[in-house]
Amino acid sequence: MTNTELLDRIQTPDDLKGLDRRDLKTLAGELRGFVLESVSATGGHLSSNLGTVELTLALHHVFATPHDRIVWDVGHQSYPHKILTGRRAGMTSLRQQDGISGFPKRSESEYDAFGTAHSSTSISAALGMAVASRNAGISRQHIAVIGDGAMSAGMVFEAMNNAGVTPDINLLVILNDNDMSISPPVGALNRYLARLMSGQFYATAKNVGRAVLQHVPPVLELARRFEEHAKGMIVPATMFEEFGFNYVGPIDGHDLDALVPTLQNLRALGGLQFLHVVTKKGQGYKLAEADPVLYHGPGKFDPAVGIQKATGPGKTTFTQVFGQWLCDMGAVDDKLCGITPAMREGSGLVAFEQRFPTRYFDVGIAEQHAVTFAAGLACEGQKPVVAIYSTFLQRGYDQMIHDVALQNLDVTFALDRAGLVGADGATHAGNYDIAFMRCIPNMVIATPSDENETRLLLSTCYRHNGPAAVRYPRGAGCGAAIETGLSDVPVGRGVVRREGERIAILAFGTLLQPALVAGEALNATVVDMRFVKPIDAALIAGLAGSHDAFVTIEDAAIMGGAGSAVCESLNAAQLVKPVLQLGLPDAFIDHGDQVALLAQQGLDAKGIEASIRARFPAPAAAGLRAVPSIEPKAAKSV
Repeated sequence: MTNTELLDRIQTPDDLKGLDRRDLKTLAGELRGFVLESVSATGGHLSSNLGTVELTLALHHVFATPHDRIVWDVGHQSYPHKILTGRRAGMTSLRQQDGISGFPKRSESEYDAFGTAHSSTSISAALGMAVASRNAGISRQHIAVIGDGAMSAGMVFEAMNNAGVTPDINLLVILNDNDMSISPPVGALNRYLARLMSGQFYATAKNVGRAVLQHVPPVLELARRFEEHAKGMIVPATMFEEFGFNYVGPIDGHDLDALVPTLQNLRALGGLQFLHVVTKKGQGYKLAEADPVLYHGPGKFDPAVGIQKATGPGKTTFTQVFGQWLCDMGAVDDKLCGITPAMREGSGLVAFEQRFPTRYFDVGIAEQHAVTFAAGLACEGQKPVVAIYSTFLQRGYDQMIHDVALQNLDVTFALDRAGLVGADGATHAGNYDIAFMRCIPNMVIATPSDENETRLLLSTCYRHNGPAAVRYPRGAGCGAAIETGLSDVPVGRGVVRREGERIAILAFGTLLQPALVAGEALNATVVDMRFVKPIDAALIAGLAGSHDAFVTIEDAAIMGGAGSAVCESLNAAQLVKPVLQLGLPDAFIDHGDQVALLAQQGLDAKGIEASIRARFPAPAAAGLRAVPSIEPKAAKSV
């Protein structure tokens, strides 16, 4: 157990004000140890939080929070902030249902000035706050803490461009430069920061100068001062200063003797300030320092041992299915290009990059650019596959409509983390993709029900000449056997998985599995619809002639979703049938266990059966069987 004698005395940031620099350094060690122990017990983001311990302490020591506003970009580095702002006890419930969030959340604490979880929003938000304070005549500081990976997004420069012409505001941007976002950062901006940070020219000159002048102290001191002035003139900080910011740095983000006085000076200066701090992800825990990607968002583990790789074969995840399919299809089609907005590991593109480096593109945290870049490739006969989390595709929506669909370009979207994602909560939920894509002309939307169906529908959508999306959830499926070929299926055709009577259950996606269990108990027909768009209107019309009622099931928002597509299809065919739409409600669903959250929404087998019996008691009365305790696997695809 970490010694927390000093940390035990810290209830709010006010308790930091009276600590001297030596105590702050001691506290940093205790805080880092507590973060490690907490995250290893609950799971969560680790590397990024270990890297911001000293910076967090310095900010709360110098600034008068919560009166002064701190906005943590993305926010997966805010655990030390949470611990210092009265939520230390809550760390045992981190990212669990009814527990504290893994990201800043305004409803959770007055110290969380802005809710974050998506990248590159901090400067825009802090600028808005600064203008509001100015207009209200309130004197306060506004600090945006942003990582070097997040600096690759265009929104950052839009905000800085706006800030540069906004008079009479206090805005401090702190670039937390750890040479790492989630995947290794890419692009010209990263190269610029790397040159600025490494300073090899200066390091060499300094070492030579010290060796020559070490016996002449006055001259050595003069050389040191000249070196600092020369560095200030030559280092390419011009870019930030052209936006109107006073650039300071880079400084060591783990050195409290540098951080504290620098922040005190910048607080006194006010105006537009840009501080560049260099930190190390995983700082203080050697295993995380050596592999910050592995320790970015681990589950539970023993800190003394580290993360242990699974020894036996586990269930294949949908991400792994996609990654293998991408490599297999890339091997037979040299026009295939894989695109990711800075989520190489999370989206399963590591092997593709290794095998096909010239056809792999990590465009940085720039979802808008990713989509339009794909459109440009498609214009010239390439076959781009954009691998992107459902929640992040929201950020490229205009480009999806204007640049891809309007021109009917051949772009395939592989949407990982569709539906509820569990511990990351509402900020990362992929609940809205069906609704926001379904209204776009030319779009094809596929909802595979298991691992093999995912592979089939990826091939189908890839071969479709036009924009198409395949959505699949986080984690593993039901364990379906995966065929190794690259077969496809007819676009817009569903498959009846169980023949029944009176009630037709139309399942979209992986909720087919509990639907089959409920269908068995109710003697209902169960259909794997496969596609939301185009909807299988002929199948729906045929079922309407032989069934009394329909039930639609989707791991997505009900409003405007797949169930709505079924209702529209019935209406277009002038067929009147009652329809029960099951899915996610018109509400943001907080973090928790993925399976438990689905059950809470009535989307497990028992919940589905109960909803059907309540809505259609007469047709459901034919179902005399109870729900089996073991859910059957989906039938083999055809």
